[in-house]
Amino acid sequence: MQPFTYARPATADEAVAAFASAGEGARYIAGGTTLYDLMKLRVEAPRHLIDVTAIAGLDAVDTSGDVLRFGALAPMSTVARDPVLECDYPVLAEALWKAASQQLRNMATVGGNLLQRTRCMYFRHGAGSVSGGVAPYPCNKREPGSGCAAIGGLDRGQAVLGTSAACTAVSPGDWPVALTAMDAAVEVRGPGGDRTIRIADFYRLPGDTPERENVLEPGEMIVAILVPKTPAGRRSTYHKIRDRESYAFALASAAVALEMSGERITDARIALGGVATVPWRSADAEAVLTGAVVTRERAMDAGRAAFADARPGRHNAFKIELGARTVADAIMIAAERNA
Repeated sequence: MQPFTYARPATADEAVAAFASAGEGARYIAGGTTLYDLMKLRVEAPRHLIDVTAIAGLDAVDTSGDVLRFGALAPMSTVARDPVLECDYPVLAEALWKAASQQLRNMATVGGNLLQRTRCMYFRHGAGSVSGGVAPYPCNKREPGSGCAAIGGLDRGQAVLGTSAACTAVSPGDWPVALTAMDAAVEVRGPGGDRTIRIADFYRLPGDTPERENVLEPGEMIVAILVPKTPAGRRSTYHKIRDRESYAFALASAAVALEMSGERITDARIALGGVATVPWRSADAEAVLTGAVVTRERAMDAGRAAFADARPGRHNAFKIELGARTVADAIMIAAERNA
C-alpha cells in the first residue's frame, strides 16, 4: 500500500485549509465508495486524505423553503426517503433509489455522488495487477496523452453523445441526471471563498482534456446541492434501463419532468444518463414536447430528437434506439402522474 497522511477537520474552513496545506496529491473523502475502490485498483493514489465526515451540519436536508437544500454529506438513502421528494419530486427520489445497492446508498453521500468517476473498464485498469507494473490499456482520462483503448475497442458501454477523439467514457451517475433536469446548483467552498455553480455548468465535456471532469478548482469542496422548487416536480420520473435490475449502471436512462395544462405540455425538462460523457440535457427533445398534446408518437419523436447527434462506436449503436425508447417511456410515465 502506498502511504498517505490523514486529517479529520471539524469545519469546512478547516478542511479547505488542510487541503491547501497538504498540497499536491490531496483528496477529500466522505463515504469513500468511489475513492477507496479506485485506490485498490491503483487508479487513484492520494498522498493526503482529508476526511470531511466530522463536519457538523453538512448532512442537513431542508425541504421547507422555496429551494430544496441537501447538505453534501447527507447519505443517499436518507435523501431518497424524504417525504417531500417522494411526493413532489419523484424524479429525485427515484434517481437515488435506482442507484447502487442499499449498502452503498447508506454509505455514499449526495455530494460525493456528483464526483463519481466513470466505470469505463479501460479507465479502471489502473496499474494492472496488485503487484504494480504498466497499465494494460491506454486511457487519456487516467493518463493524459496515453490514448484511448475504448475507441475501436470493446465499447458496448461507451457514450454516443458528447464524445471526443480523446474519450468516450460514460458519465455513470443517476442522481446528477435528475439534478440536471431540475436545474439544480452546487454550492462549493474553496481557497477563494464560496461560489454557486449551475449543475449545467458543473461537468466538462471531454474534448482534449478528459482528465478534467468538472469545473472544481483545487481545494474546492461541495458543501450543498440546491434544487429550485417547481410545479414540474410532481409530474416527473427517473427511468433507468440496465442489464440487471438488482444493481447495475444505466445502459440508458432519462429524467423527465413536465408541466401540463390539460393534455398539453407547457414545460418539458429532459436529461439523459448512461449514453453521454456528461449528464445530458436535451433541448431538442424538450422543444418537440413543448406545446404538444401527449401521445406515444410524440414521445417517440422527442426520444429520437434527443439522439439526432449521436455518434455510435463499434458495439453501442443499440443505445440510440434504446435511449430514444427510454425517453419516450419516461415521458409517458411522467405525464400519467397526478400534478
